[in-house]
Amino acid sequence: MRFDNQTVLVTGGAGGQGASHVRAFHAEGATVVIAGVTGDRGDALAAELGERALAVRLDVSRPDDWTAAVDTATRRFGPITVLVNNAGVQNPPAAIEDTAPEVWERTLGINLTGQFLGIRAVTPSMRAAGGGVIINIGSTMGYGGTALYAPYVAGKWATRGLTRSAALELGRDNIRVNAIHPGVIDTPLITEPAGAGAAPIADFYSPDPFAVPRLGDPADVTTLLLFLASRSAAFATGADFVVDGGLLLGPALR
Repeated sequence: MRFDNQTVLVTGGAGGQGASHVRAFHAEGATVVIAGVTGDRGDALAAELGERALAVRLDVSRPDDWTAAVDTATRRFGPITVLVNNAGVQNPPAAIEDTAPEVWERTLGINLTGQFLGIRAVTPSMRAAGGGVIINIGSTMGYGGTALYAPYVAGKWATRGLTRSAALELGRDNIRVNAIHPGVIDTPLITEPAGAGAAPIADFYSPDPFAVPRLGDPADVTTLLLFLASRSAAFATGADFVVDGGLLLGPALR
């Protein structure tokens, strides 16, 4: 049990990837805090897992929500030792000139500011615990440009810089900070349209040319996440870990 006596907070914890992460940490002994805006799904997952699970309401773009969520979790379970900044949204596809400022602000508010606020909120709790691990979930879109998805791409690029800065600030507090950048993972974020009349992201990323020719599964990300959060990765911080089946490499030899 790699995570006995640890409290793990996962944002977007009832979603496609988030629920996979929550269940895996719980199975390895952790107490899990399922944070997000999908109250019914979070409550159902907490009820399924039992007394070592708690669902909390958290809009990651709101500082007060972070304060309340961390306070609730620490009162119930003690200091937070692992934060998974997993919550994210995709902007409806549109050219930059046609993207409303409020769409830009909402996308960055959740995908980037939410991670900044999460790091800010849990740092005192991790110091009280003697250290911890923060893992930011980015995207392979943080390694290039994608037409019609500028808000999402910009936020994922920025996640990489935020991760490095946080790692340098918190390393001497025994807090490690890393980022995972998934490719095309089989979750509603990419298999369902991001806006009315839009095609799903998955339609633009056929896995046929990938070195590993399939869509990713949430478990592919979860397995790497558990390793990075464990003592086995004690010397890794400020790093980017790509799990994309070879998407960024280009077409594989058939």
